[in-house]
Amino acid sequence: MDRRIPLPSAPNTRDLGGLPVDGGIVRARQIYRSTMLANLSDEDLPIFESLGVTIIYDMRTEGERTSAPDRLPAGIEVTGLDVLADHSTDAATSIGNLGTNPELLDDVLGSGQAEALMEQTYRDFITLRSAQTSYRDFFHGLAYPNRAGAALVHCTTGKDRTGWAAASLLLLLGADEQTVRDDYLQSNTDLLPALQPLFDLAAAQGITADLLLPVLGVRESYLDAALNQVDSRFGSIEGYFTTGLGLNSGTLDALRSRLID
Repeated sequence: MDRRIPLPSAPNTRDLGGLPVDGGIVRARQIYRSTMLANLSDEDLPIFESLGVTIIYDMRTEGERTSAPDRLPAGIEVTGLDVLADHSTDAATSIGNLGTNPELLDDVLGSGQAEALMEQTYRDFITLRSAQTSYRDFFHGLAYPNRAGAALVHCTTGKDRTGWAAASLLLLLGADEQTVRDDYLQSNTDLLPALQPLFDLAAAQGITADLLLPVLGVRESYLDAALNQVDSRFGSIEGYFTTGLGLNSGTLDALRSRLID
């Protein structure tokens, strides 16, 4: 089943519906994940409208939302959830601050430093207070929606903050680890081709793709960093949801009831 939504102006958009979980599959047309929707084109708007999205959870920082507001059809409710509000910086922001100096980028991101930075960011998804609050509000909203229709969660490129939202949800619903990893890694397939102009621009400045790929793509070690943090802090994914996020068993049951077919 191809869960990808053909939105060239918002790559990395897909339905979590259809993935196998305990007791069935994720219900289709209930929860989508995507990149930011700031560049949604006139051609793609009708396709987006056909998804039936009525609420969006935007996990970008306030600065990201202000500089690139989503372009949306009228009537969609948007909830801003700044996962990284308590984070000093993130890997993507670090690249932006470094400019286009190849030597400086290599000093900061080379020799495995980019991977280490990304892995720490994923651990922070589990422990930062702003992350815990954001993910709690996201899952509570999914469990008890205040309007009919589908939900969509996104950040900027839809791979890290959104990637953890999707991965942890799938694990809670009972997806096996390979299913979770496959969906997580699909961001490389769906997103990286759309970033080719950025790679071309970087190459013209003498910056190699190998230097940028650890930040602009996803790697299993990043997801592992989050999962290991969950295990060490909370013992299990259920413990993460109950102790880490403060969601009770009734809310978790409501999530399963809404999202499992």
